[in-house]
Amino acid sequence: MKELTVEHLRAFSDFHNIPAVQLQWLISQGEIVELEQNDLLFNAGDPVNQLYIVLGGKLRICVVQQGKQRELRILDAGQVTGFLPYSRATITPAFGEALEKSSVFKCSAEKIKAGMADNYELTETLVHMMINRVREFTSIQQQNEKMFALGKLSAGLAHELNNPAAAISRAAALLQTQINQLPHLFKKVSGLQIPAERIDKISNLINTKINTEPATLSFMQKASLEDEISDWLYDNGLENTDTEGLVEKGFTSSELDVFKTCSAPQELPVLIEWVSNYLVTHKMADDIRISAERISGLVGAVKNFTFMDKDADRQIVNIHTGIRNTLAMLNYKLRKGNINVIEDFDETIPAIKAFPGELNQVWTNIIDNAIDAMEINSKGNLTITSGHDEKFVKVYIKDDGPGIPEDVQQKIFMPFFTTKEMGKGSGLGLDVVNRIMQQHNGTVKVKSAPGATIFEVCLPI
Repeated sequence: MKELTVEHLRAFSDFHNIPAVQLQWLISQGEIVELEQNDLLFNAGDPVNQLYIVLGGKLRICVVQQGKQRELRILDAGQVTGFLPYSRATITPAFGEALEKSSVFKCSAEKIKAGMADNYELTETLVHMMINRVREFTSIQQQNEKMFALGKLSAGLAHELNNPAAAISRAAALLQTQINQLPHLFKKVSGLQIPAERIDKISNLINTKINTEPATLSFMQKASLEDEISDWLYDNGLENTDTEGLVEKGFTSSELDVFKTCSAPQELPVLIEWVSNYLVTHKMADDIRISAERISGLVGAVKNFTFMDKDADRQIVNIHTGIRNTLAMLNYKLRKGNINVIEDFDETIPAIKAFPGELNQVWTNIIDNAIDAMEINSKGNLTITSGHDEKFVKVYIKDDGPGIPEDVQQKIFMPFFTTKEMGKGSGLGLDVVNRIMQQHNGTVKVKSAPGATIFEVCLPI
């Protein structure tokens, strides 16, 4: 297109009712750009300082997330992008490319701003476009934020579930091996000639060891006990006996002597083999039980975190339950970041009426940001403190990361503002936190210095 006319612009519905003189003014302030297929009109990271009107052809707006392109929208003839009056956008989060040969009118932000006062209808139209664009883009980015957060939680949850599931599989296989030995052992044990009173003594010792939690041993103490048991087995010609169950239950050489005194020398190997098999079988069954309980606990944490099977209305909630469920969901990321969690909760805090799922989103966004902030140190301390007075409940979430610069602190609650790399954050996490707090008539504040960033969440009782 060589020349843009008022009639051409008026053919587009958004510009239909703008006075001709204002459209002519706009045309006089800009220029036409011709694009070939795959040409970039703008790139991610460019300043938002140009208004673009697609005159012909087709453009695609894409964003890069986690190294992959994601299409946000397609622009046909008559649609507008780039700078719009009163928009707070300063940096372009996406790139625009031509899908076919296209013509685009562009005008600088400075010229648009300079003519706003004299071109009311044009300004009103552009502001209406800006409101619609923010509404559409915010909806898209909020969905992206939710999916991005869900992806991170899912990855950690999958790892957390995989560990106990693998433990169950491993223990079940070992348990099957132990059970397969039972017919062989039964044949041997049935031939033992141990008096009833000695059987009672053996049974009492085994039951005592099974039902008593053994003392916690250091690495050196456990190694010493293993050597003690191995030496006893060797001295009694039983060096091929599995020591795992005996060590696990804390048997000592003096306790093993009980088996020796209760059986004839030729019976001792059979008795010890049966005891060892029984202890290992008991341990495998216990491992399966603990792992299954872990999986059940994680599933329960997910249900409580998302408040599945519950109403979406405000409910009476204990904020500590939500925080602990959030920590359970983020446990893998906390361990991966070598982060120590310190809970300093006031357990006398009364329950409050709130949207529990949304409060969990508050805890998730703030805690997840704290974990990311401490990543630079490869370790850290996350301290969560709660308290209350007659009217308000307060939660303080503190990390010992590098801190937030003062100029950045003023912007962190603004939508789309982020200090993270492209694809690692949408800039809506803390904006969502702020809106949820407003919905609950609460507030969220931040104080930061190197080594201490504290988010204060305040909720009415």
